[in-house]
This record gives sequence, C-alpha cells and structure tokens, in this order.
Amino acid sequence: MKFIGNTNEYLQFMTLEKHECTVFSEIIEGSLTILWFQGDVNELVIDGKIYTFNKNQIVFLTEFHKVAVNHLESTRFLRFNRPFYCVIDHDTEVGCKGLLFFGASQLPIITIPEKDHLQFETLWTMFSIEMQSKDNLQIDMLQMMLKRYLILCTRLFKAQFQYPEEKMETDIVREFNFLVEQYFKTKHTVAEYAELLNKSPKTLSNIFSKLGSKTPLQYIHDRKMLEARRRLRYTNMQIQEIAYEIGYEDIQAFSRFFKKQEGVSPSLFKENL
Repeated sequence: MKFIGNTNEYLQFMTLEKHECTVFSEIIEGSLTILWFQGDVNELVIDGKIYTFNKNQIVFLTEFHKVAVNHLESTRFLRFNRPFYCVIDHDTEVGCKGLLFFGASQLPIITIPEKDHLQFETLWTMFSIEMQSKDNLQIDMLQMMLKRYLILCTRLFKAQFQYPEEKMETDIVREFNFLVEQYFKTKHTVAEYAELLNKSPKTLSNIFSKLGSKTPLQYIHDRKMLEARRRLRYTNMQIQEIAYEIGYEDIQAFSRFFKKQEGVSPSLFKENL
C-alpha cells in the first residue's frame, strides 16, 4: 500500500513475504526505511556486509544503504520520504536527524522485548486500517502514527544502547552525526565539526567517551570508508576519482587511509569483489 500526497509526500506500508525483494532496488529520493522481521534467520547484505536478523528485530535504513537479500522471511516494511515526515531543521530525537537516522555510517538495530510487543502490533494494525482511508485527514493520522512508531523505536534504542540521558549531550551527538553526513567529503577533522557545534574538540571527545564506543574521529573515518567501499563496489569509478570524491586530492594519501582502515589497498579490495 502506498500513500502519495499532493506535495510529494510518500509512505509505503506492506508485509514482504519470501522472494518479494524488488522494493530494495527502488530508488526513492530522501527515503528512510524500517524493517521489522517476523521470522528468524533473515540474511541481508547491506553495503557489502552480511547481517542476520531474527524475529522482532528492527533495522533502520537510509536511501544511501545498498541492500541485497540472501534470505527473507515475512518482514514488515515501512518506507517514507522527508516531505512526508521530516523538516530538516526540526531537531528532535524522532525526526529525520534523530537517533535512528542520524547517519548512514551506522546501522541501528533494536529488538522488541516481549513486554512491548503488543504496542507494536496494535500500532501496525492501526497503520493498516488508516492506509485504507481516503479523506483529507488521512495524512495527519498517518504522520501521527509514524511519529508514535518512531518514538517507541527511539525509546528502545536509547535503552538498549545506553545512550546518555542528558538531553543536551544527546543533542550534540545527534547533531555531530548529522553534520558528518552532510560534510564528510569536505571536513575531515574533529576540530572542524567542533567549530560548527561551538564546542571544543575535547568536549566532543568527552561526550562520546560516555557512550563507551567510538571516538568522534572514528565516526568521521567510518563515514568516509563507507562511501569509499560503496563507490568501489557499486560504481565503475576509478580509484583516483573516488579519492577526489571524498576529499583526497592525493591518491596515495587516500590509499594509505583506506589500507589502514580496511587492511587492504583500494585496488585489492576492488579485485576481491
């Protein structure tokens, strides 16, 4: 089922069964996708990496992720574009620059606990009913239900990944990742992003250390590497062109960076595809 509004708002809502995989090859500009797996042992290749998803796991994808399906059980599929829900400057945890979609260099995955399953099932049923409506209030209802869906998912993401509770700090983490998504091709240091955020590099590092995961510089490097791998895997661009595309005028500097991150040179990586 699809909803298409008068000003290009787009929402697609369906349950995928085995071998129904053509939706993954469709290109919808500015789209965000949520997959809720209904069975075990679903195998997807996302940006060249194999992931196995089990029942009641949910994964969040942007338009930039390249997805191929090795095996798919029944899966609930929800895709929407920015005009449907997002306002780029509306900084909220459940917006398009929120925790679930702040940057394509990461792959947020959550698991629905048994105690929360009824909420998700009820909301999915309401979605299904409202998609049948054809009055002028339909888009408002669908937007409200999508927001509720994203709120439920965001709560689980924060709980399962132990995100810092201080709102100011989560705002900074989210804004940093959003800025990296915008500027990773031209800005390569933590200091450049710290300046955009009116923070010191040390303050940024301290905030990220509370997550117990990656440093700000690792996020920048991961995003550049993701783009490099995508270009090597999915395009016929020359390595020098790819290097220039992500901000390296010197192909040797790019090759050193790539090998340090990946363990092999860009040319060998491409040969092994």
